[in-house]
Amino acid sequence: MLNTTSARLGALASFVIMTASGPSLAGTECRAASAAVARPLVELYTSEGCDSCPPADRWLAGRFPAGDPGAGAVPLAFHVDYWDRLGWRDRFATPAYTARQYEAMRENRSSFVYTPEVLVQGVAVRQWREDAGRAIESALRKPARATIGADATVALHEVRLHVVVEVADAPDRRDAKVFAAYADNGLVSEIRSGENRGVRLVHAHVVRALTDAGAVDAAGGLDAHVTLERPAEAGTDATIVVFVQRESNGDVLQALALPLGACAVRSVGAVEPRSGGLLAARAQCTTCASSPER
Repeated sequence: MLNTTSARLGALASFVIMTASGPSLAGTECRAASAAVARPLVELYTSEGCDSCPPADRWLAGRFPAGDPGAGAVPLAFHVDYWDRLGWRDRFATPAYTARQYEAMRENRSSFVYTPEVLVQGVAVRQWREDAGRAIESALRKPARATIGADATVALHEVRLHVVVEVADAPDRRDAKVFAAYADNGLVSEIRSGENRGVRLVHAHVVRALTDAGAVDAAGGLDAHVTLERPAEAGTDATIVVFVQRESNGDVLQALALPLGACAVRSVGAVEPRSGGLLAARAQCTTCASSPER
């Protein structure tokens, strides 16, 4: 246990030192490490079948321009499927994202789910138009409660991700889990039925894949390899998001965004170049653009 913990801390420490000198990329690999301050996770639960959702979709796209590393918080849009029965099937919705919203409902001690719903650091913001900005700014002033390093290799049909996490405080270690998401932008839908019939919707930060990377160990660490499938219908400005969240109350300890715009795609079966150890340099997007609005 001691050797494993020392190795994780060493990898993270060396990564932070190396990223201080500036960004670089190695072959097909993109790397990033979290900062000492919190980067809050902003979740939007939405649906193409909900006529109240387009304003929230536009807010998310405008507040967090696609590929912008200076946006502060890390946005994710989860499309839920319980609106599908009312006339329009949202192709980005899954039962898993609906289940995640129900879990957030229980963690927030609520009795129902709704769209649009905005969560900041796992906490529901009922009046998102008025209060979401303040909740984000408040979270940005707090220290990070976890350290995240991520190393991504992009293949034709998947992204292979190596994640190293450390959680410092013992109370947070008891039930902290790590999740990784693949999100992209610029996805267009012409709605032909349901509440938004006749409306053209353009989506940002849509979660296309989400995986549980595992729980941290008793020492607060996790060293895991996960794979995220790339969607057949590709959007723009794809980003990998890694976040650490407590199971008991939904509290998000830290989030990390890793834009894939600067990563070359490597053919399956090719030998992947390495330069130094894991997490050798911070990745930055070199082909960023704001996503269009409705």
